[in-house]
Amino acid sequence: MNVGVLALQGDFREHLIALSDCGVSAKLVKTPAEIAEVDALVIPGGESTTISKLAKAFDLFDLISKRIADGLPTYGSCAGMILVSKSIIDPASNQETFGGIDMQVRRNAFGRQTESFEVDLDFKGISGSQIRGVFIRAPWVENYGPGVEVLASVEVGGVSHPVAVSSGKVLATAFHPELTGDIRVHKYFLEELCK
Repeated sequence: MNVGVLALQGDFREHLIALSDCGVSAKLVKTPAEIAEVDALVIPGGESTTISKLAKAFDLFDLISKRIADGLPTYGSCAGMILVSKSIIDPASNQETFGGIDMQVRRNAFGRQTESFEVDLDFKGISGSQIRGVFIRAPWVENYGPGVEVLASVEVGGVSHPVAVSSGKVLATAFHPELTGDIRVHKYFLEELCK
């Protein structure tokens, strides 16, 4: 399997390392030709508005949207979660998404950079110890459609908010597993969604 990591902005190198540690062929992609030939795509954390604008500037936006719509296995973390959503609450000016999961997300839902945090999460489908969630200006899922499976949630003020979801061939996490050295979320993506 040839997995591409979108390398426009963000922590794409950390995803590349995690995928390599999973034993798959992974490469950084940022041209239409490179994106056209991958079997799966990872959209990293970073600035969702910047990634969206760069995807348009490099003539990638429509191609990525179409490939996801056509069933390309895709994993988005943090900003990537925002970009694979159907819509955004309080989007930046003219911000668009690639789509892929019937959900609405709230950007910076947990607060600003100074309110970043880590927490251990139960992740449906991953056994063993809990997954360490690193949340940096992270989104959460505000609402979602019937085809979306919630894999992990965080409780804030007595309300449970989904922070890991999947639908069809698309996985999204509000947190950054690529920053922990724990490759189980990447393995889950490869083994469960890239079949």
